[in-house]
Amino acid sequence: MTFSRPVEDEVDRLVAAWQQERPDLDVAPLEVLSRVSRLSKHLERERRAAFADQGVESWEFDVLTALRRSGEPYELSPGALLRATLVTSGTMTNRIDRLAASGLVVRRPDPEDRRGVLVRLTPAGLERVDAAFADLLRRERELLAGLDEREQHVLAGLLRTLLVPFDASGDAAH
Repeated sequence: MTFSRPVEDEVDRLVAAWQQERPDLDVAPLEVLSRVSRLSKHLERERRAAFADQGVESWEFDVLTALRRSGEPYELSPGALLRATLVTSGTMTNRIDRLAASGLVVRRPDPEDRRGVLVRLTPAGLERVDAAFADLLRRERELLAGLDEREQHVLAGLLRTLLVPFDASGDAAH
């Protein structure tokens, strides 16, 4: 696969400046990681816009999508939600309370554990998360429009290679 460099970007200028100022350092990591960082900022801006358009906060999206991904009946224990969203139990309790007050989830007794509860998406929660997810995917497709399908596949594989050690070490939250 051959990639052309038709234009110079901000990272090219940054790398050139560092190469001039610090020729004793190998600044090659900047070529990749500064671009990943800049792309992350663009993605975060698009995520916030997609969520705002659907009336969903980022933290709400995290909880609602965890429930949605679980499949029908779209319910999980608070513990499973903790593991899926990587927050503390106090934070999760607060989030469930707020989502329940908004009518997006309900709590119900866990039939398997009399002391436990399950958190379930309401029809309104399902509608909201589906709309936010569809909007997010549309925006993400726009961010990737400069790459064809094969290039996207290659990039996804390369990024996976970089991320796997972090996921394996349990450092995904950081």
